[in-house]
Amino acid sequence: MTPSATHLVVIPSYNTGATVYATVRAARAAWTPVWVVVDGSDDGTAEGLRALAASDPGLRVDVLATNQGKGAAVLHALTAAGGAGFSHALTMDSDGQHPADLIEAFMRASQAKPDAMILGRPVFDASAPLLRVRGRRVSNWWTNLETLGAGIDDSLYGFRVYPIAPLVEVMHGQTWMRRFDFDTEAVVRLAWKGVRPINLAAPVKYLRPEEGGVSHFRYGRDNALLTWMHLRLMLGFVLRLPALVSRRLRRRPPFGAL
Repeated sequence: MTPSATHLVVIPSYNTGATVYATVRAARAAWTPVWVVVDGSDDGTAEGLRALAASDPGLRVDVLATNQGKGAAVLHALTAAGGAGFSHALTMDSDGQHPADLIEAFMRASQAKPDAMILGRPVFDASAPLLRVRGRRVSNWWTNLETLGAGIDDSLYGFRVYPIAPLVEVMHGQTWMRRFDFDTEAVVRLAWKGVRPINLAAPVKYLRPEEGGVSHFRYGRDNALLTWMHLRLMLGFVLRLPALVSRRLRRRPPFGAL
């Protein structure tokens, strides 16, 4: 596979155990290059991933000394990638939930529409916890309101391609979106900047513990974080409402147009 000079895969990882190796191998089979950011893991995977990278020039592994959160790990990679000349990054989780076999399709969609963000629309199977499936509907409803119906089908699914420069600018402009709030806040703030979403269906699988599945989601802690995130996004929405309405009206086709 010819390495891409513009698009790379970014995989933040925190204590997912051996599952991360399967995720990285699948990503490498689909794309070059792949960058992994080990976010302060203490499960021994940093050493194992460095060993993989030592014999694979298409794989880069960065290790953060302490756990800083998913958003911080992604920002670390995006900042370095932007400095290296990359323009776009596909993010995917290290826990085996995301479909590596769709990496190329998402990258091609991004290359065709480089000004857009390519967002995964999750297709759930029987492994999906019902409480989490229902809970994300609430977050999606708020996201649709906060962006004045920009067209974001799912705000939480982290399998997506971002244009690097506007996302780094957004993140360096404020101190939030460094942890579990990253995925939702990233798409809302990019939509505010006029980055158009393109939604592509993608399956999501929740691995059972005996399959190597690991979840760091905590209902109380993370739902409180999401609630606080939506409160501040609503404030930002109100402040930006005139500009968002104006943009929406400019994009509306003339009366009678097909």
